Amino acid sequence: MRIILLGNYPLDGQESMERFAQMMQHGLHQAAVQTELWRPIPFFGAGAGSTTSGFRKWLGYLDKWIVFPLVIRWRLRQQKLQQRDVYFHICDHSNAPYLAHLPAARAGITCHDVLAIRGGLGHSDAYVPASRFGRILQQWIFGRLRRAQRLAAVSQLTLDQLLELDGRAVAQKPAKWQVIHNAFNAPFAALPPAEASPLVLQAGVPAGQPFLLHVGSGLARKNRGLLLKMVHALGNRWSGLICFAGEAPDEALLSQAAALGLSQRVVAVARPDHQTLVALYSACAAFIFPSYSEGFGWPVIEAQACGAPVIASNIAPMPEVSGGAALHASPDDAVSFAEAFLTLQDPATRHGLVQRGFANCARFEPAHMTDAYLRLYDLA
Repeated sequence: MRIILLGNYPLDGQESMERFAQMMQHGLHQAAVQTELWRPIPFFGAGAGSTTSGFRKWLGYLDKWIVFPLVIRWRLRQQKLQQRDVYFHICDHSNAPYLAHLPAARAGITCHDVLAIRGGLGHSDAYVPASRFGRILQQWIFGRLRRAQRLAAVSQLTLDQLLELDGRAVAQKPAKWQVIHNAFNAPFAALPPAEASPLVLQAGVPAGQPFLLHVGSGLARKNRGLLLKMVHALGNRWSGLICFAGEAPDEALLSQAAALGLSQRVVAVARPDHQTLVALYSACAAFIFPSYSEGFGWPVIEAQACGAPVIASNIAPMPEVSGGAALHASPDDAVSFAEAFLTLQDPATRHGLVQRGFANCARFEPAHMTDAYLRLYDLA
């Protein structure tokens, strides 16, 4: 038995998808399954640096959509990979066109979200606007994705949205379209204060200062401004800081902080390394995740695994991922987020939420995900 994974083009810099592919490969190896990881090889894009914009993007398209399909077909012939015990899995749904070059009955794909596809199909609530060419590309991707015989959606929301786009009711779901939740793609566990505090201080958070934490980008759907509104709503009932980890705050967010009189209470930790991220999760007063739209929402379980109480949006899939072990409120209601945070001032309430978070994390152990993928291919 052998499973060949198809990963992403290296120059696109899709770090989360690279981590997912590596996680899949490691999990299958632990399950004693022979694996390989194939990626498009930079040829036209070699030496061009990042291929995420401008002319360089088109060089990347040549490598991904012209050269790599030829490589796939060549390898299938040269390595005689038509045997029944060789399977193929595309790790990122944005590479769905590769399905056309693989044996359909032994190929599958993971759908992480349908945000870009919805944007490409003209849905105004997708938070991912598409250019004219982007619409063509996303329609092409969706056209191949909808024909997949084996498909893993990372959340029930993602599967439901995919079925809705395809005009199918849940009862019409193909037998091998299943929800397989993501697993942790790196080690996350609570750090004792003696270990977390120096890392937090080194990251720029003043010693002894309680802080709320947000992890993520500055995309509009991440709704980072809610943390500012939340702290403003708390008024003199809480005097801690707001830490934005990930993408550095943009001018709009900094201007909003200034308008609310919170500039001195904002701390930015740009692109923290893994150990610093674990320390921030472990030390924060609460992790705040008011996103409007996610395919899965990894930070929710990362925070829970590190012992942070979580307050998240009540929009799917956040409640699905939190497993009822987070407080949830409308991402448009900063006052409700503030009131939820105040309930955590009660030690028993905080302790109970943290313990339920630890228990929820057991659902996302990598071995569970690997077993589910093996069942997707009828191999377990």
